[in-house]
Amino acid sequence: MKLYYKPGACSLASHIVLHELAQPFDIEKVDTTTKRTESGDDYLEINPKGYVPALTLDSNDTITEGPAILQYLADSNAESDLIPAISDISRSKVLEHLTYVSSELHKAFAPLFKADTTDEGKQAAKENVAKKFDYLEGLLANGRKYLVDNNFSIADAYLFVVSNWANFVGIELSSWKNLSIYVARIAQRNSTQRAMKVEGLIG
Repeated sequence: MKLYYKPGACSLASHIVLHELAQPFDIEKVDTTTKRTESGDDYLEINPKGYVPALTLDSNDTITEGPAILQYLADSNAESDLIPAISDISRSKVLEHLTYVSSELHKAFAPLFKADTTDEGKQAAKENVAKKFDYLEGLLANGRKYLVDNNFSIADAYLFVVSNWANFVGIELSSWKNLSIYVARIAQRNSTQRAMKVEGLIG
């Protein structure tokens, strides 16, 4: 299978999970401005939406949207324990957090990565992100290591990636002690380190 990614983007969550699975896979960088892959292919022919991630399977089927890719990877490798079984209430909790990161936190960051966002717009976006961080800070206040059952899941991979964006847009993540500790913990996982090194995010 092949993951199409952009360094540091939300596709990093899928990249981390692929390393968690320790199975063979390929990756290819995408320039989301020119819509070209690193090898020169027209990325719109792979993903007409034009953004990352996209995962092309050995069957030549392609999955887009980060949460869908993460769920597919976890369900296809049940022994990895990255998502609970369908009959387990904890599965719904993992999907709840996955949805929150996608629909609330990820979206809140969006204006901060757009060149045409005004200073007022950026300030409003930072305040919106702060509200989401406040919620997560409270969620992690009980000392849990991970979001559900103290077990690393696909929701943790996604939350790590999006929360870590704070370090690139002028938001002091350290202002949220519990969240900051949580992000630092996941940053030290072998899978996270390997994915970030490959993407050139760390040395």
